[in-house]
Amino acid sequence: MLGVLVGSAALIIILSVFNGLEKVILSLYSNFTPELKIEPRLGKTFDPNTPYLAGLGRDVRVVSYTQVLQEKALIRYADRQFIGTVKGVSDDFFKGRTLDSTIQFGSFTLKDKGRNFAVIGATVQGSLGVSLKNQFTFLQVFSPKRTAGNSTDPMNDFTFRSILPAGVFGIQQDFDDIIITPIEFTRDLLDEPNQVSSIELIYKKGTDVDAIEKNIEEKIGADFTVKNRKEQNTGLYKTINYERWSIFMILTFVLIIAIFNIIGSLTMLVIDKRKDIAILTSLGANKGLIRRIFFFEGMMISVIGCIGGLILGLGVCLVQMQFHIIKMGSSLSVLDAYPVALKLSDVGLVFFTVIVIAVIASGISSNLSVKRLDEIKADL
Repeated sequence: MLGVLVGSAALIIILSVFNGLEKVILSLYSNFTPELKIEPRLGKTFDPNTPYLAGLGRDVRVVSYTQVLQEKALIRYADRQFIGTVKGVSDDFFKGRTLDSTIQFGSFTLKDKGRNFAVIGATVQGSLGVSLKNQFTFLQVFSPKRTAGNSTDPMNDFTFRSILPAGVFGIQQDFDDIIITPIEFTRDLLDEPNQVSSIELIYKKGTDVDAIEKNIEEKIGADFTVKNRKEQNTGLYKTINYERWSIFMILTFVLIIAIFNIIGSLTMLVIDKRKDIAILTSLGANKGLIRRIFFFEGMMISVIGCIGGLILGLGVCLVQMQFHIIKMGSSLSVLDAYPVALKLSDVGLVFFTVIVIAVIASGISSNLSVKRLDEIKADL
């Protein structure tokens, strides 16, 4: 019973912690990414000033209509260099997003007193050794000129601009190699006065984004793709889903081992109660009744252990949610303590899993109880 209790408690605790981590990761991801993203199907850029695309920004349901221009670039800081992505965003980028939750150092500032600033990903900061306290060393961003290849000096084939970093954000590896700048800075760097790489849309709460996505896809034509959050990063959602089920299967295997100990316990009980079984059969008990007695005992052990484990696991989760006792142990983490998110479906899943395994284990044990019953009666 104790083995089942510990296994059930561990299963519900770890699933709840994983739910919490998933919730935090997707929350950070959602804070940073739009609900819908419009990109060209072919090529890197397009003109956002067509009547239909411009009209999307005037929709009363739209909170943020952000024009984005991004490109790979060489980033240099002091004597170090890194190849990352420069993402220029328009002023609407700050609407509908809680960007402060992604900041590890500094602030999410792109413009201040007429000056442009950059907010860099944690990977960029770690690779270049960027210090926000050093106000005299700028990030130098290099991009090839459109006429690259015609000059005898390779450096003449590049345009570079300097910008001061204002903050460091951390979300996920796919995003942390980006530096975010005002779109004016990126336009100047890339010599691209009108075109954009994408349009990012965020809508008011309660808006049916799926219906809007279908409507845009019908009207925008075959030259563009419209992606929701899952489609923008399918790898992240697949990884989270795979990890969740991998953890569940590993812990279920541990639980199977714990529950199948019931077979050993009941087998020893059968051996100990051989005379009692024989006496019961002499009093008129058939094999079905003997099986049911041991099956019921096995199920009692499993169910009581499972319910006790669920209560213990839920109690630990509630204490962690309230008091944040178990810490992450990293000063650079956006989280201080392990997050926990309880789901009723997880409780049902754990209980169902235990019951299924318990039925199999108890069934095997109950069959052992009537094996060689005739020999036992003969011995008596």
